[in-house]
Amino acid sequence: MNQIKIAIAGCSGRMGRILLENVVLAGDMVLYAALEHNGSTMLGRDAGEFSAAPCGVKISADIEAALLGADVLIDFTRPEGTLHHLDVCRRLGVNMVIGTTGFSAQQKALLGAAAQDIGIVFAPNMSVGVNLVFKLLETATRVLSEGYDIEIIEAHHRHKVDAPSGTALGLGEVVARTLGRELSECAVYGREGVTGERDPSTIGFATVRGGDIVGDHTVLYAGTGERIEITHKASSRATFALGALRAARFLAINPAGMYDMQDVLDLK
Repeated sequence: MNQIKIAIAGCSGRMGRILLENVVLAGDMVLYAALEHNGSTMLGRDAGEFSAAPCGVKISADIEAALLGADVLIDFTRPEGTLHHLDVCRRLGVNMVIGTTGFSAQQKALLGAAAQDIGIVFAPNMSVGVNLVFKLLETATRVLSEGYDIEIIEAHHRHKVDAPSGTALGLGEVVARTLGRELSECAVYGREGVTGERDPSTIGFATVRGGDIVGDHTVLYAGTGERIEITHKASSRATFALGALRAARFLAINPAGMYDMQDVLDLK
């Protein structure tokens, strides 16, 4: 089997560097392109500086030229940047693994439209463990659908710009869907002052930001006399990178379409 030619967006960021390291170490992949935004001080440098050793791939802002001939672009950047990359990938026939969070409903629709022409794995969290939690929540929520208040608590590092996290929202969507509800109609994102008694039909969210927390997520089912908690704690971004590489391998052998990590891990 030929090596999968991987491009990485935002390659000098926290997640980008971990992705670079893992792609370089993967025997079935080769780093094909490394992208950064115009004006980045990293442009022109060897992307291998952020991994084990120089690799001959120069960091570039010329997206069209860099992606020509690539198999998969892995993108953990910002919604606006990802959508710009999406246009280029669709035009060039380059598949995408998207771990970017914070998309609006309209922006997600653009991803779906592009998936008519290219393969896209889009997931709020690429961790294998988190995606197993998504599956476990379906069972837990069915069993605990009555008599239990459901709250989602998440914690991330001080630099994270969106809240709640995409993963927390993904957890909420699984819970709401299992209950036959729309998350947009039952989510409560903050409480302050005299709020009155808790509405049992709601799903609450609590957000913590501080330090270098990689990502902690807990779904709490609080009943009378007991609490059930399903928790995932990430101690390294490597778990997200390894999941993204599994997604890239999945795209290499599947047709165009919109997929998530449940598809990649055969959990559906």
